[in-house]
Parts: sequence; structure tokens; C-alpha cells
Amino acid sequence: MKTLTINGEERQSDALTIGDLLKSINVHPRTVVVEHNGEIIPRSNYESLPLNEGDRLEIVQMMAGG
Repeated sequence: MKTLTINGEERQSDALTIGDLLKSINVHPRTVVVEHNGEIIPRSNYESLPLNEGDRLEIVQMMAGG
């Protein structure tokens, strides 16, 4: 387990990648934008970018509407 800060809240996770993390919180990767330690990550990297102790993530869910 590692401690991650997700949207300003510390959480424990055993996710190895951003893709794993999104699956663990039931979020479809096509519906969000993820910032990892201050950098927006392309969706194509979600499955390969490793998560480490102390990483900071902002997960922004896109909403439909007008």
C-alpha cells in the first residue's frame, strides 16, 4: 500500500498505475482528465505510468450538458 493524495485527500492504494487506480475507484478513463504531480497525463499513458508513494493526483470528471 502507498499513500496518494487524490483531489486533495490522502488515500491508501495498492494501484500500480493510473489505469489501475481508475479501475479501483470505478472511473472509466475516457470520462476523466488526470493530472499527476502537476502534469496532465495523456490517456495513452494511464496503463504504463507508475504510481509512487506520495504522488499527487487530480482527477477531473467531464460532464455533459450546456
